[in-house]
Amino acid sequence: MTRREWLALIAATPLLKADTAPAPAAPVSIAKCADYLETPGKLATMFDQLGGLEKLVRNKTVTIKLNMTGGPSNRLNGAAPGNTHMVHPALITATTYLMGRAGAKRIRFVESAWGPTVLQEGMQAVGWAVNGIESAAAGVEFENTNILGTAKTYSRFRVPAPYMYPEYVLNHSYADTDVFVSMAKLKNHADCGVTLSLKNCFGIVPVSIYGDDAGVDEPNERASRGRQAVCHVGRRQPAKIAPPELHPGVSNEAGYRVSRIVADLAVARPIHLAIIDGVESMAGGEGPWIRGVRAVKPGVLIAGLNPVCTDAVATAVMGYNPRATRGTAPFRNADNTMLLAEAVGVGTTDLKRIDVRGVPIEQAIYRYDV
Repeated sequence: MTRREWLALIAATPLLKADTAPAPAAPVSIAKCADYLETPGKLATMFDQLGGLEKLVRNKTVTIKLNMTGGPSNRLNGAAPGNTHMVHPALITATTYLMGRAGAKRIRFVESAWGPTVLQEGMQAVGWAVNGIESAAAGVEFENTNILGTAKTYSRFRVPAPYMYPEYVLNHSYADTDVFVSMAKLKNHADCGVTLSLKNCFGIVPVSIYGDDAGVDEPNERASRGRQAVCHVGRRQPAKIAPPELHPGVSNEAGYRVSRIVADLAVARPIHLAIIDGVESMAGGEGPWIRGVRAVKPGVLIAGLNPVCTDAVATAVMGYNPRATRGTAPFRNADNTMLLAEAVGVGTTDLKRIDVRGVPIEQAIYRYDV
């Protein structure tokens, strides 16, 4: 990136109206990390740069949403999923250890496991050593949030100024927590342009309610299909336990609908810590099923205390303008989720207002579009 390109990027016109209060800003840390063996030390330094992990997690329940998109059979050129499209297990183990050392009372890992099945089985199916994660700290738990799971009822999350749904009905794990963490991969997304800490949380909506084979009146706890019909294209409404969308028929584009659902969720279930794995990843899409994807090694870790700020920095590291609008790379066929979240006060995309600690953005850039 040239100096001229960099200046143009940080001077992009803000989305927020002049008469609205500016969205909040929070620090973001970047570290160069060439190998996953380095993650414990790198993360420890990054958390210190963000003000200390103990202040955030001591004596608290921490829920960490992983990115485990795709099943065990989806591999890019035979590579382990953690080296391409899923967060790497070494990063998970290092985070567990550091949070335990910082005094976390309980650490619960959550993700949408398919089958339905317990989350540990899904982790083992992709080759992860679950025992190693469990032994890294006391009080480690796992929950498959695609279904009701271990609770008797679902939890409700209202959205004060919704784009798509006035309320989301989710697994109890997203309510039964003090600290919510989104652990994502530094990737493109075929529909939304990028999939980082915000888009990672699209997966918190359970398929038992929002899936293609969800129940009509009540959740289908044996649902095993995706969210295409409800969330991507709006061919049907969720099970009646959840309210219908506010403006049915407005758009059947995934780039419109998914971005707005993600922005809603960022308000309804706030993210306290975003961790983005950019040590090894893929470019061109979110998984091996997307035509033309390729393996990349950006060699970075990114973490921050606000998901919009963190994703804005991560998008800049990928060589894009985080304030770009629809029709501009990487948001060629989608609305920019970060701008939608910024407009409802989640966080700022303005790089001039974000305190970047550790490695400067310009020294960490790895262009995803080549």
